[in-house]
Amino acid sequence: MLLLVIPVSILALLFIAGYFFMRRPAFGQLPAGERLERIHRSPNYRDGKFQNQNPTPDLTDGATFISVLRDFIFKRSKQSVPPAPLPSVKTNLAGLSPDEDVLVWFGHSSYFIQIDGKKILVDPVLSGSASPLKFTTRSYPGSDAYTAGEMPAIDYLFLTHDHWDHLDHETILKLKPKTGTVITGLGTGAHLVRWGFDESSIIECDWNEEIRLEDGFVVNTTPARHFSGRGFKRQQVLWMSFVLQTASRKLFIGGDSGYDTHFAVIGKQHGPFDLAILECGQYNSSWKHIHMMPEELVQAGIELGAKHIVPVHWAKFSLALHSWHEPIIRVTREAANRNISLLTPVIGEKLDLDNPETAVDWWKEIK
Repeated sequence: MLLLVIPVSILALLFIAGYFFMRRPAFGQLPAGERLERIHRSPNYRDGKFQNQNPTPDLTDGATFISVLRDFIFKRSKQSVPPAPLPSVKTNLAGLSPDEDVLVWFGHSSYFIQIDGKKILVDPVLSGSASPLKFTTRSYPGSDAYTAGEMPAIDYLFLTHDHWDHLDHETILKLKPKTGTVITGLGTGAHLVRWGFDESSIIECDWNEEIRLEDGFVVNTTPARHFSGRGFKRQQVLWMSFVLQTASRKLFIGGDSGYDTHFAVIGKQHGPFDLAILECGQYNSSWKHIHMMPEELVQAGIELGAKHIVPVHWAKFSLALHSWHEPIIRVTREAANRNISLLTPVIGEKLDLDNPETAVDWWKEIK
């Protein structure tokens, strides 16, 4: 009898510890009250969760959780982490001239945009980790050139979804005093309210809505093919992409998305775009429906009608099996084959949106 009691007790203790661990503020909060009622009215919320426009299995045919776990243990690339620190450039974001229109990438899917006098931040993860366990999913050496404290006052903070590599509790808390308006998908505001944000500063939208902001800025909320969730319960908040129209140019903020028909629809409805910022990295054939292959990124950019493409979602965290630089090698090759303008700035480099050029294949120098 004692032999049975001991493992049962251990399991019970692990369950209790896990329960209290997941109640930490960093996990956020599920929508409730009026927020939940609005979610239930969404045409994109069915069967107790948000749905993609087309059927989107978590894993492709033949792949299982066990096979994916086995691959992570035994088949992960030996080059999953760069062999040397990544290079970076330090731009004084607070000291930019108001007349400058620029994009500054911080690695992965975090970037700063100044355009027509407004300062914009997208999916900032600046704490060195993309996980509830700080010792896991660490950022690459050299990729943390910027901290939340170095961010200037932000007019608009865009949050595409609530995954840990896009919505970082530590970073968001530090940005809270300097953030004007947050623009995000239905349900994500529940996390922010738990973290002390004022409801009046949060704009939560469904797909295919329009937000009219100051000084002629217009945001159209558009679909992505992905999922959401910071804990065990998934797809309770909506994942987004955004169309940003200003007086001078039009940008597509892609978030995370597998390739699907929505890119062509968005291009037809809202394109062409001066710049499309699209995910490149953390893909695998076993989950190809929720993250694009690099070649698909180029096709998506073509369908959007993008004059230039900036590939993001790489060069900071290893969340897949491929080498750290495989995404950029594949996407640059495909873009060259199809004569598409691909912009690949160094982390922190000031990309001039009036003259968007990057000429150095900097990742080739990491040896």
